[in-house]
Order: sequence, then structure tokens, then C-alpha cells
Amino acid sequence: MEPGLESSKISEMDYHSLNAMLNLYDADGNIQFDKDREAARQYFLQHVNQNMVFFHNFEERMRYLIDNDYYESALIEQYGVPFIEELTNEAFAMKFRFPTFLGAFKFFTSYALKTFDGQRYLERFEDRVVMSALGLAEGDRELARGLVREILSGRFQPATPTFLNLGKAQRGELVSCFLLRIEDNMESISRGINSSLQLSKRGGGVALLLSNIRETGAPIKKIENQSSGIIPVMKLLEDSFSYANQLGARQGAGAVYLSAHHPDIMRFLDTKRENADEKIRIKTLSLGVVIPDITFELAKKGEDMYLFSPYDVENVYGIPFGDISLSEKYYEMVDDARIKKTKINARHFFQTIAELQFESGYPYIVFEDTVNRANPIKGRINMSNLCSEILQVNTPTTYNEDLSYDAIGKDISCNLGSMNIAAAMDGGNLGGTVELAIRALTSVSDQSHISSVRSIEDGNDQSHAIGLGQMNLHGYLAREHVHYGSEEGIDFTNIYFYTVLFHALQASNRIAIERKQVFGGFEDSQYASGVFFDKYTEQPWVPATARVSELFAQAGIAIPTQDDWRELKASVMEHGIYNQNLQAVPPTGSISYINNSTSSIHPIASKIEIRKEGKLGRVYYPAPFMSNENLEYYQDAYEIGPEKIIDTYAAATQHVDQGLSLTLFFKDTATTRDINKAQIYAWRKGIKTIYYIRLRQLALEGTDMSECVSCML
Repeated sequence: MEPGLESSKISEMDYHSLNAMLNLYDADGNIQFDKDREAARQYFLQHVNQNMVFFHNFEERMRYLIDNDYYESALIEQYGVPFIEELTNEAFAMKFRFPTFLGAFKFFTSYALKTFDGQRYLERFEDRVVMSALGLAEGDRELARGLVREILSGRFQPATPTFLNLGKAQRGELVSCFLLRIEDNMESISRGINSSLQLSKRGGGVALLLSNIRETGAPIKKIENQSSGIIPVMKLLEDSFSYANQLGARQGAGAVYLSAHHPDIMRFLDTKRENADEKIRIKTLSLGVVIPDITFELAKKGEDMYLFSPYDVENVYGIPFGDISLSEKYYEMVDDARIKKTKINARHFFQTIAELQFESGYPYIVFEDTVNRANPIKGRINMSNLCSEILQVNTPTTYNEDLSYDAIGKDISCNLGSMNIAAAMDGGNLGGTVELAIRALTSVSDQSHISSVRSIEDGNDQSHAIGLGQMNLHGYLAREHVHYGSEEGIDFTNIYFYTVLFHALQASNRIAIERKQVFGGFEDSQYASGVFFDKYTEQPWVPATARVSELFAQAGIAIPTQDDWRELKASVMEHGIYNQNLQAVPPTGSISYINNSTSSIHPIASKIEIRKEGKLGRVYYPAPFMSNENLEYYQDAYEIGPEKIIDTYAAATQHVDQGLSLTLFFKDTATTRDINKAQIYAWRKGIKTIYYIRLRQLALEGTDMSECVSCML
């Protein structure tokens, strides 16, 4: 073949065909990674550049975008066009390139500003980064510069709603994940449905707590056998989410959580059976079960588990059922004749959960006592969100008969963004990256005012809670020739999250000092008492393996010492922290692709992921940093198995104040017994929540159950 002829033929191929060559081995049996890189380049030449609106200069572009209501004029005026042009030039000087076709395709399909007819592009990646940084910096020019560097380097990536909407005149909310509790009265139920409609209309996925609602057959106004229980409420919620579908662009998304000891628990689970009667079948709502330690203990002994009437429990204890510690009060409630109760076999309960997870992947699981033992905030956590990583204290809202507020409680919004572990380690200044990320997420919280649901708005205003996540763990470990789930892999996960926690608390402490403000309820927290810091001041946390010591030393990243923790403890006890919650590890979806990361901290599902992307059809995504020489480090999650994944998550969990979205993967030979064993192992290892259960034969080509579509991360 003549020199240059092969490259000429490649350039003549369309980007989609080039990307598809990832699925074809070359003559030597190697994966053709170079074809995907060429696909990314050809995508720009053949599509992006052809459809990008051209402007003669920067000022003309900005004037057009402001005059035609594409950009928010107030944000532009806050900084001035000259500074924005300067920052934009700095961004383009970093010479960012998408290393994969899917990353580029995802950005221009899902994030870039387009003309109102959707036909042409008005932004490149650098433009979107600049507008996001300006919005997050709220007028602070140096912070804006720092955020541009962090995002373009890949070290930090805002969540989808934040990255998509900032700076745009026609935009949605910066957050799209919410948690609401419902109390045992019609006012709260109807308000919960209305709030779900309002949040779904704004692009939000909503999780709701149903544990407090009285069971089927409970009395109403002392008349027995009147309550219809929770199933009709679930049907109303499902219809609400279906109706509020954001102009048909995306189906509304909801999840409901129920205590394992609620009398309707088996009916609740039956709604997801494949052969369920249409009258009770729940097709689109996600289900989550909240399980205390006592349930596992009863199953271990082969005993029955009692289910308690929420109506009676609230009458006896004066607080809603969801706010009771069942493990603490279980035998007391069993002996209390005032509380109506039924019983089921505890092992049968766990078997039913495993059967349903085998069929559908549901329900999610919250290990209630594990969560609350690790909770540094006063109050009880009794539910999670659509992706099972948000774990925060809520409080009830009460209403008057006209549905006006009697007392506004505290509900939850998810202010999220994630760091790329590999890029953060490469950057050499992990503390600096964490601080800028914390400031960016704090800005998301400060700018979010969901006034249509006052309990969400008030809860956010009081807590300033955020969730800094992580992604690309498997990609980083594989690049460094460390096997996922190995001793070194788990050791790295432990020390990395330990170090991130230190810098996250330090950043929040600095913000509190600057603003002279702490989150509501700080004085009653374990941060104020200093108890939270004991496990870090009373023992050293150092790498257990030489390889992990080497990785941190090579990166020039210092691991916090006991003295560092003592100094931070003193500052926090004196000045406080601004954010009630700081970390939560979501599954991450689209942002993983544009960031060239493996999703979250779980292993890859396949070496070459196959996705279906609208009219384009099949698109192929190679695992980050993978080459034909290091394939052995890219075992997929099914090969690795649940125990090593659980071990890895357990190492991270001990340093994360909220949760980690944990999907467990099983081979096609797995049984419900295997799922049960994995759940028990996860509980014993201190895991807080389980998201999906995924079996290889249930994995639909082109879909990824580990991606939280609802939260759009």
C-alpha cells in the first residue's frame, strides 16, 4: 500500500463507521483504539464544524447570544465581555480534545447550546466550561479561572443539570434530584403528590418516604378497616410522574421507600412482580426497602419478623413510624398490646427480595442502622434517593386544613458534582481540587431556590448540603497496573477517600470562617462536639501497601497526619463548617463519557461498552486508558464478582458522610441464594445502601442500569 493511502481511506469513512471498528479486531487480533480517536476527529470535521454558527469576533458572538436570549445577560454584565473573552482565550489555550467519539457526541447532543430550532451549535466544550465556571464563581474572577482549569483538565465535572443550564437564559434548575417525606394524613399525601408534580415539571427526579402511611385496613377516625394502605398512593404517584414528563422530553422519574417492618411490605414488593395484577402493578416507580439490623438478626435465628402498624406506633410514641429506631424498640413494640402487629418469616422476606432483584433489579436497599451509626448530624435518616447515594436527615412538614403550611419541615435536594480520580491524582494538588469542587457545589446549593416546594427550599437553605462524588477509580487503577478489588486497589481507595474527606472538611471550614456562618444544627452535630474526628486523631491512617505509598509519593500528594486532623478538629469546633453534608458518590452517567472516566467507583461493565444513541444506533465506548497491552487489568464487573466490589466500596464508605451508589453484578449462573449472600456480606462490611442488582443475562444491549437516568448526573 502506498504511503498515506491507508490514512486517506480512513478520513473518507464517516465517524460512525470508524467508531464501529472498535468492535472489530485487526489482523493481529488487537482492538482498534486508533479508529475511535479518528472517529472523534472526523465527527468534528464532518458534523460539528459544518453545523457551528460562525461569528466574526467574540464581541459579535456575545451580543448575538445576549440579544437573542441565549445567554443570561445579568451574568455577562457581572463580569464584563472583556474578562469573559480573556477567560475564553485561556480556556482554548489549554487545547482540550475529546479522546473518544462518544464523549464528543454526548457533549454536542446533550450539553452544547443550540439554536432554538436545535439544528446548529452555538458553543464548543470550552464555551460551556467558561459559562459554567462564571455561573458557579458568582462574580469571583479568580474562582472562575480556577474552575475553568479544573473542569478542562478533567479533575472536576459538575453534574448534568448544573453543567447543562448555567449561563443560559432559557434554562432549568441546577439540581434535579429531590427527597420528600409523606406523613400519615391526607393533607401530606396530597401535598406530596403536588410537590412531585412541581419538581418533575422542573426536571427533577423525586424519592418519597411511604413508611409513615398507615397500612391497609387500618382505622380512619377510629373506624376499623378503612385505610387502603400505600398501594393507591404509589399508583397516584406513578401517574403523576408519567403526566409531568417535561414536554415529552423525558419521562418523570420517582422512587418510593418503605420500612421492612411496615405491614404492607409484601404487597409493596409484589407490585414489581412480572405477573402482578394490573391493579397493583407498578411499572415505572423505583422501589426501595429500608432494613434495620434487627431484620438480619431475626433471619439469622430463623425467626419470624413482626410488622407494626404505623398508625398505632405514632399514637403510642408520638412520632412518625419512620423516625423510630426499630432495632432499639423492636421487642418493646412486640410486647406492647396497644400496637397492632402481624408477622412473616424473616428468611422468606429476604428470599422474596432476592427473587424480585433477580427479575427486575429492584428493590434498592438502605441498611438503616448502618446509615444512622455513621450519621454525624442530629436526627434520623430513613430513606434515600433515586440513585441511593443521598443520605440526609429530614423532618416532617405539617399542614392546615386548607393545605397551607402549619410548620415547614426539612426535605432534601441533591447538589452534586464529581471528581475524576485519575486526573485529580495527576494534578498533584488534591487539596486544591477538592476545595474548588466544594466551593462550586456550595454555589449550586446557594443558587438553588425551589420555591414551589417550601420544605425543599427551606431544607436546602438551612443545610447547604452538597455531595462531592468520584469517578474513574477502575480506569486509574488499571492505568497504574493495579487490579480492581486487589489488596492494593482497596488500600488506594481507602487512602484516597480518607484524604479527600480531610480536604473537603477543611474547605467547608474555610467557607464558614469567611462567611461567619455554619449549617443549621451544627451545634448539635458530632463535628461541634469533636466526636466525629476521634477515629482520625486517635490512630494513624497510612497506606498498608508499598504500591499505594508510591502512587501518592509520585503524585506529590501528602496524606493527612494525625496532627493535621487535630488542627482541623480544633478549627471546626471553633468556627464550624458551612455544609451539613459534603460527600455522596452517585453512579455518574453522561458526565463519565464527556470526562473520559469509568463510571463512579465501580468496575467497568464491559471493556467496550455498547450504547444505543437515538437515531445514530449503536455507539461504542472503550474503557479509559485501556490498551492492547493492559487488558488484564480490565476485568469486567461480572468477572470481578460482588465481594471485591463490596470490599472496595466498604473502604470508601468509612470516609463518606452520605452514601455510595453501589450496583452489584452477577454472572448468568447466579441464584437467589448468591444474591442473599452478597446482601448479607454487604451489611456485615458496613455498606450503607445497594442500588441495582444486575445479572448478565438481564443486561440489555445499549443500556446501563448503573447510570442513574433520573438524576442525570
